[in-house]
Amino acid sequence: MPNTNATKAALGESLKKLIRTKRLDKITINNLTEDCGISRMAFYYHFKDIYDLVEWICVEDGKKALQDKKTYDTWQEGMSQVFDAVLENREFILNVCRSIGRERVEGYLYKVTYDIIREVVEEKCRGSELTPKHKKFITDFYKFGFVGIMLEWIEHGMKEDYMEVVENMSVMLHGNIVHSIQNFEKTDSFE
Repeated sequence: MPNTNATKAALGESLKKLIRTKRLDKITINNLTEDCGISRMAFYYHFKDIYDLVEWICVEDGKKALQDKKTYDTWQEGMSQVFDAVLENREFILNVCRSIGRERVEGYLYKVTYDIIREVVEEKCRGSELTPKHKKFITDFYKFGFVGIMLEWIEHGMKEDYMEVVENMSVMLHGNIVHSIQNFEKTDSFE
C-alpha cells in the first residue's frame, strides 16, 4: 500500500479538482480513483465514503491553518488563518454546503474550532482547580459562537472582510475566557 498520507492527500486534491466542474453529490468513487490512478479498494482502505473524505479535507485544512496558533496570544491569528483557508477553498466549501447541508459543514467546523479554543482554555486554566466539566462547557460555549459567526459569513457568500470579523470576535472575547474561568472557579469552590 502506498504512503497513507500521500494517498489521502491525492484523493483530497482530486476531490477539490473535480468539485470545480461537478456538484459533490454527482462525484463518484470511480471519478476519484480514476483521477488519482488508484483502485476503489485503496479508496475504501482510507475512507468509508466521499463524505468521510470531505470531513478529512476540512479537518486537515483546519489543522494546517491553525498549526501553532492555539494560545491565548495567537488564537486570533489562528482564526484568521482558518477564515483564510475557507476563503481559499471557497468553491469547495460552497459546493459542500449546497450538497450536504449546513449541519454537516457545522460539524466539520466544530472539530476545527474546538481544538483551538480547548487549548486556550487549558492554557488559561493552568494552576486552576476548574473541573473538566466546566472547562468543556466554556470551550463549547465559545466554539458554538465561533462556528455560528463563520457559518453566517459563509452563507452570505464570504463577502465581508474576514479580518474585520475576526477583529470583532477578538473585541468580544477580550478577557472573557479568563473571566468565565474565574466565575466557574467561584461556583466550584461552593460545591
